[in-house]
Amino acid sequence: MAQRLKKLPTGIQTFSEIIEENYLYVDKTPMLINLIECGKMYFYARPRRFGKSLSITTLEALFLGRKDLFKGLYAEQWLNRSEFRPRPVIRLSMNEVTTDSGIAALKESMCLRVKDVADTLDVQLVESSLPADLFGDLIKKTFKKYQEKVVILIDEYDKPYIDFIDDTEMANKVRETLANFYVRVKANDEYTHFVFLTGISKFAKMGVFSKLNNLTDISLRDDYAAMCGITRDELLAYFPEHLEATAEKMNITKDELVDKMEDFYDGFSFNGKVKLYNPYSTLQFFEEQSFDNYWFDSGTTNMMSRYLKNKDLTVEQFRNIPVTRDFIRNPGELDSAPPEGFLYQNGFLTLREGNTSDFNLDYPNKEVLNTMSRLLSRKFLQAKYDDLTTLVCIHLDNVNIKGLIKDFNMLLASIPYDDYSKALEQKVEIQGFTFPVQEWLYRSSILAFLRGCGLVVQAEMHTNRGRADLVLKHKGQIWIIELKVAYKGESPAAKAEEAYNQIFEKNYDKPYQNPICLGLAIDDEKREITEYKTKDSK
Repeated sequence: MAQRLKKLPTGIQTFSEIIEENYLYVDKTPMLINLIECGKMYFYARPRRFGKSLSITTLEALFLGRKDLFKGLYAEQWLNRSEFRPRPVIRLSMNEVTTDSGIAALKESMCLRVKDVADTLDVQLVESSLPADLFGDLIKKTFKKYQEKVVILIDEYDKPYIDFIDDTEMANKVRETLANFYVRVKANDEYTHFVFLTGISKFAKMGVFSKLNNLTDISLRDDYAAMCGITRDELLAYFPEHLEATAEKMNITKDELVDKMEDFYDGFSFNGKVKLYNPYSTLQFFEEQSFDNYWFDSGTTNMMSRYLKNKDLTVEQFRNIPVTRDFIRNPGELDSAPPEGFLYQNGFLTLREGNTSDFNLDYPNKEVLNTMSRLLSRKFLQAKYDDLTTLVCIHLDNVNIKGLIKDFNMLLASIPYDDYSKALEQKVEIQGFTFPVQEWLYRSSILAFLRGCGLVVQAEMHTNRGRADLVLKHKGQIWIIELKVAYKGESPAAKAEEAYNQIFEKNYDKPYQNPICLGLAIDDEKREITEYKTKDSK
């Protein structure tokens, strides 16, 4: 009989449940203990589905003195110290606050959350419909009842604010409500022992926390870089049986599996040094034993879809963007952050060590790159997206080049006219090679769409080293695709011939066995592919 693998805590955010139900737990208590011993008031930003809520519930169990939950973990010895004593804990999750029924309902929901905590602590609150007043009263009366300073843990502090990403007026009202609420933490500092707030963003910090200015932001700190997420060493140490079982299922070696997982789910970094696997996607991968874009279906992208609705963005414009440390600390407010700041805070871009700057921003891994590609493609294609995705795969299966070109033209036809117009007089420089943005728009749109279809596609825009525009692998068959744009007065047929010949002149085909080589010409006036050249074309 095959050995039963330890249960994976997929979707479980409560530390006590993970331990009591014997789920696999990656021990993060060394960093949490260090956090407790080194300070009092902290702020910690990480993307959704990255383990912030688990950190909150673990801290709660630590302060409550739940020694039974920490046997065999780093924190066990810390809890067994003679000087340790439990503390009363106020834990609030702003994920639970109602945000879809107006500001009055939001305030009422916040009041209910505070009252729930008061009931747990057996504290009687004043009669009030103002969440800030109830929160302040809860802190004071909890201290008075237990004669111990209070621990305050607030998860996803910015969630009510972010829910109104496309409604600036409502967002400002929510921000004012939250500011009045959170300022009670500072106002009751004499009654607090430890404060820890988490969120996905910092863009609300300047507004919500303009008064709560005594929080230490540890989001970029090296010593807490791996407090959420899974390092490569942790993957190997805590998941050996799951790695072995999955490698066997996929008929590859364990080392090959780890390399593929690294490409797909690793790469998040919050200090430019330590790289992390997305914990949600990693656990889902071991459950399903299939390389899929789990983040896309986790609810993480709902906000992104709304954000991208009125934005003219391409996927490739966010590769290796140099940024300063100051920018990363303060990427901007909700309604004014530049796109790269917004994408960074939501986990779509991550930090890399910079050469000429403090950091570079780039996509962390293939899963996120594919997700971004899919979002932007869906934005352009709307209802046609799923049908077109199916058609592309069918045409690749059957090597139907005319059908594939028809699919590409449906995509190009969906790109807003303004995007082309804005690109006419611009230029982009990538690794020393300058070319028109309009040409880049065609290529990056097709590339994003193919990635969004879940296809294995690599690309590097033209540089002085010379690389193929697109290298696509589908069911063992390699496609090498080179694109040229025929501007006014130029022959599309000649451009297609030039694109096809370039594949061989620059040896794009040499690394592969029997690739399908395809030269495409886009007529700029018609804004569609009108000519192509391949081995069997006339």
